[in-house]
Amino acid sequence: MILALAALLAVQDTSRISEAQTVLSALVESYGVSGMEAPVRATVQRLLPNWVRTETDTAGNLWVRTGQGDGPVVIVAHLDEIGFRVDTINADGTLGLRNRGGFILSLFEAKPALIHTGGADIPGIFLPRDTGLTRRAPPPLRVSVGATSRAGAESLGVKLGQTITMPKQYVRLAGTRATGRSFDDRMGCAALILAVRRLDRSKLKHPVIFLFSTREEIGLEGAEAAARQLGTSTRRVHAIDTFVSADSPLELSNFAVARIGAGAVARALDNSSITPPAYVDSLAELAGARGVALQIGTTNGGNDGSTFTQFGVVDVAMGWPLRYSHSPAEVIDLKDLLSLADIVRAVAEDW
Repeated sequence: MILALAALLAVQDTSRISEAQTVLSALVESYGVSGMEAPVRATVQRLLPNWVRTETDTAGNLWVRTGQGDGPVVIVAHLDEIGFRVDTINADGTLGLRNRGGFILSLFEAKPALIHTGGADIPGIFLPRDTGLTRRAPPPLRVSVGATSRAGAESLGVKLGQTITMPKQYVRLAGTRATGRSFDDRMGCAALILAVRRLDRSKLKHPVIFLFSTREEIGLEGAEAAARQLGTSTRRVHAIDTFVSADSPLELSNFAVARIGAGAVARALDNSSITPPAYVDSLAELAGARGVALQIGTTNGGNDGSTFTQFGVVDVAMGWPLRYSHSPAEVIDLKDLLSLADIVRAVAEDW
């Protein structure tokens, strides 16, 4: 009997890991630099269950509403990713860039680039500095598409305002680990989708809004629009975003350590918000009652929920540990995604 139960649980765990990977990989391999999130939004809509009816507001946010009554709980993850915008087309055919989000620019030097046109992407390369023999900040990044003149670049379809990223792919590593780019915040979006798929709507004691927001990386703009629309009516907000973790071999372990594979994280404090201790304790109690692995920590960065606090709304931010954040080789653990999805479902149903 015990062996049969253990085998059943193992099958269930394998099935859930497989489902989580299917959802996450589809999101990761969708491109959506801040302000151009439509492809990611379309992927989210495709992955949601059939009963869901979505709304898209004027800021591009995707809303999923369920439950009855007043005073919604908002659970928000963002659709966008870091990248660039074509700011100038230079006389020599290279492209001058404007950042869309913050990150270490040297990680992009000499890497392949994709210029997103709304149709077929245009390949290019992020040009490296002239010499690698001195340690200094890189010059402003430029992209080459192989053209030698402004007219040549334009003839390939390059236009001002188009977005640029680095090609990316979801890659499974050993065990339940995976690597790729833009897990921030595709993990959060995946957690919301997985939670909605298993949500028991009969248990809801109040309305719940699952919000997939835009332009988080350039100033929380989509969440700000949603927060203003809801005003003081919001009961509570849960921002679901990266816990930028120092759980990597060369980082100091005295701050922001949440172990990869040890579960979701209560983001008790970051650069944009503080969760009242009583709410952190309540979240921990809920996780314990549900048997959900939950870590508690403080980290850097901001979160969408902070835009709601100006209306007197408590921000109970949550996330998952991410190694090498905003790099081409981020590392996550699928067990953390399942833990995060379970705690998202729990706060919707039981809190």
